[in-house]
Amino acid sequence: MSLGSRDSPWPHEQMKLAARKRNLLLRARMVQSIRAFFIERGYLEIDTPQLISAPAPEVHIEAISAGGRYLQTSPELCMKRLLASGFPKIFQISRCFRAGERGDLHLPEFSLLEWYRTGIDYKDLMNECEALILFLSRRLSGGETIEYRGRGIDFKNPWERVSVETAFDQYASISLQRALDKGCYDKVMVEEIEPNLGVVRPTFLYDYPATLSALARLKPGNEALAERFEIYISGLELANGFSELNDPVEQRARFERELQIRAAEGKETYPMPERFLRSLEHMPDAAGIALGVDRLAMLFSGTLKIDEVVPFTPEEV
Repeated sequence: MSLGSRDSPWPHEQMKLAARKRNLLLRARMVQSIRAFFIERGYLEIDTPQLISAPAPEVHIEAISAGGRYLQTSPELCMKRLLASGFPKIFQISRCFRAGERGDLHLPEFSLLEWYRTGIDYKDLMNECEALILFLSRRLSGGETIEYRGRGIDFKNPWERVSVETAFDQYASISLQRALDKGCYDKVMVEEIEPNLGVVRPTFLYDYPATLSALARLKPGNEALAERFEIYISGLELANGFSELNDPVEQRARFERELQIRAAEGKETYPMPERFLRSLEHMPDAAGIALGVDRLAMLFSGTLKIDEVVPFTPEEV
């Protein structure tokens, strides 16, 4: 039986994969540049397990169970245990898993860049984010600006910094408090606010309501807010960072509230991450962030769908 020749036409599936070659080459350069940035700054690259005993119990994040354990939704808990054990500057690029996430910007299996550093807060971390993206832009595009979604984006600092409350005042048809009370915060954020963020230069959206920040430190002098921020570039949400909560009693109470809400909504209730909570007794002040590697590759390759920057989508394996 003939198996065909190398000159025969590729099937449609092979052509789809081959069409991603340019983006995958750029993605590889981007990942190599990310490593160079952190190594030059004295960070230690680490590699924590993907199969864990308990994920962080957050209301809106669904973990995938596997053999009595869970595929990590983020390496956050393990990385903070390292902070508590005397590792002051760490980063990793890891595979993460979340059930029910699929769309132009979402995959159930995806890549996160996370880094943590002791002795800094969320404002210091914002400065480091600016430095990272500018470093990548110079390496990948040869300059300090790119075009995305038909817009010219300038990465030179300082970036725009807008509080969540101010963003609601400027762009939303409802106040922040009213949106929280009515349970429509996410809908208003996605439909009315996000399209206006990061239009000319990246935007830090900061000082989130405490109720939306399960692992972030509260703001001194105003405990209704948390020291949390997200990064938006041309309306694309790219990262979530904050000053880390290191009070084990407060963290346990927050996790218990999240589990109560999950139970009330009929969702799976996860085991309490006891080892992580014990480690918080020894964790110094720190800040950390999760940045979507796939979305960052979308940005620098100019693509609009996450499918175009990964070798295989879930439907192709």
